Amino acid sequence: MTGLNPQFRFDTLVVGAANRLAATAARTVAEAPGTVYNPLFIYARPGLGKTHLLMAMGHAAAGIDPRLAVEYLTADAFLESFAAAVAGGQGEAHRRRFADVGLLLLDDVQFLSQRREAQAELIRLVDALQAAGRQIVLTSDRPPGEIEGLDERLIRRFAGGLVIDILAPDYETRVAILRRRAEERGTAFAPGVLEAAASAGSESVRELIGALHRLIAFQAASDAPLDAMQAALLLGSSEAAGVAEDGPPLADEPPGDEEQLPEPAIDAPPRDEFADFLSEVSATVSQQVESWRARVAEAVLRWEGEGYRTARLERLLAEEIVADPHTSLDAFAQDIERLRAIGAELAETAPALSGSAELFDPDNVAAAEALLERARQGANPPPAPSPHWRLESFLEGASNRIAVRAAHSVATDGAGRYNPFVIVGASGVGKTHLLHGLGNALAARGGVVACLGAHEFVDELIDAIDRDATASWRARYRGVDAFLLDDVHVVAGKDRTQDELFLLFNLLLESGRQMAFTSAVPLADMQGIEPRLLTRLEGGLVVELPAPDRALRQVAIERLLAARLDGVDPELAGYIAARPADSMRSALGLVQRVLNAAEVQQVHPTAALAREVLEGAIVRAPRRAAARVSGVLAPTAGGIRSREKMVWEWPDVAARLIEEWR
Repeated sequence: MTGLNPQFRFDTLVVGAANRLAATAARTVAEAPGTVYNPLFIYARPGLGKTHLLMAMGHAAAGIDPRLAVEYLTADAFLESFAAAVAGGQGEAHRRRFADVGLLLLDDVQFLSQRREAQAELIRLVDALQAAGRQIVLTSDRPPGEIEGLDERLIRRFAGGLVIDILAPDYETRVAILRRRAEERGTAFAPGVLEAAASAGSESVRELIGALHRLIAFQAASDAPLDAMQAALLLGSSEAAGVAEDGPPLADEPPGDEEQLPEPAIDAPPRDEFADFLSEVSATVSQQVESWRARVAEAVLRWEGEGYRTARLERLLAEEIVADPHTSLDAFAQDIERLRAIGAELAETAPALSGSAELFDPDNVAAAEALLERARQGANPPPAPSPHWRLESFLEGASNRIAVRAAHSVATDGAGRYNPFVIVGASGVGKTHLLHGLGNALAARGGVVACLGAHEFVDELIDAIDRDATASWRARYRGVDAFLLDDVHVVAGKDRTQDELFLLFNLLLESGRQMAFTSAVPLADMQGIEPRLLTRLEGGLVVELPAPDRALRQVAIERLLAARLDGVDPELAGYIAARPADSMRSALGLVQRVLNAAEVQQVHPTAALAREVLEGAIVRAPRRAAARVSGVLAPTAGGIRSREKMVWEWPDVAARLIEEWR
């Protein structure tokens, strides 16, 4: 193989919707060069992974057939070699250079624009390779027809094979790329940081990796881990970017100041470190070291060519002396044999999992074993509804009666009446409780019920893209009997997630399986949701779950007080229920504040304590005067109060309201 970057392989390529067709065509060509898609022409804007895909084909093809001659070169290198050959009268020798090449990878052919002689040479080369059954793959930053001055004969030859493009990665794929690269760099970020980087607006994979480098450098120079807000500011602000640039040098850049003058060159013969090593040890030991190093290096090339990770063997090469390298190589080979056996079983029992990344990591055979065990048990089940939320425990009142009874109807009748069932309401009104309660009621009837939040749904899809396992991820949800998704408004702006949800929606609807969704945003106000998905949500039963009224809040408060105390103080429950609260969560939060204050003060919670905690009013018993002159007291505030005419406590909370006359 000539000129291939060892990092650019199929197992390091994140495949998403934008590059799936190109990656599939590339794998097909690598498995059988010269038989299909010849020539293969891939075009995309700079930074979207053309070169990675091109070199991945070379590695994969050489791994399948080690005898295959693979050569990679750029159009610039092709021009230079051709010009040098013509200048030296060696044109025929230049053509013979490619006579034995089984797979030619030519990058950035747009640089052949207006070069008539070089284009004519490329036409002869394409014809010769095709006639000999050999493969040629080319890349460009634009389609063949848009390359200025490109010979029509070349355009026709390219069109005779397969011309395919790579689009900009969607949000989910960008997150998957960032997660993969961060893992390779051994860096962990707080939740939301990589998502913020993926949302920064860059559609180029190269720029995306550059943004990741800035985040890594900034976090390394900081005392605390980055959070999502800092990451967004860092990637969206030139001043914040300067902070990262002023920090420690990136791993891919040489350290030091750009303005520093280079050190003067020293005229000294180049040092042969291996020769120095040989001079320090005996000839016998040197021969042994040379022998095992050669064997380990040969094993690395072999297993890498077959797609396996060889980090363990590379660590052996980094050691100066290994006690028994043969044992290590044998153990590595045994682990690969086990991975092959697992892969063969998965190919029969769960074909969608047979290409999983776990099957190519000899350092983690346990992960492959776990994958096989899940396949034996019927694959990975989807998230189930929480057992803590039951439909029968959801309080029904005048304010939410329509939504609650509709949920009971769905639980009883299944998908026959309301499908999909959509619950709309503000945060904290009980949407999640009602959704999971419905899920538990459906599960009690039998079957598999998937119930999860939209954030979790998006993260699972990103992880599936990262592992190139979207087929098994889809199968996980397409086999359910009911699908319930919380906070569906979260998928706004996430095109790939909406595509997958749209396909799943149609499949479940056509097969008569129940779906339910919740949203904190009214459907009419949703932004960033594709119309085809929005209209399907609107086509079911959409119910509003309003904020609980006072009567409903009081029932919930009394239930909580009864669970926490020996008994229920009606005055305390009535007072807290009368407090303004826009959700059940906030109403119960008021109860918790009062209970916490009572625990701190080591007193029993009362309405008076609640007023003190929630209103900041300190209620004290009235002081007795030393000598009573009359029934009227003159307080320091200047008002007149009479003990005989003042009522300090009202049994009925509602009677405390004083109407203002106008």
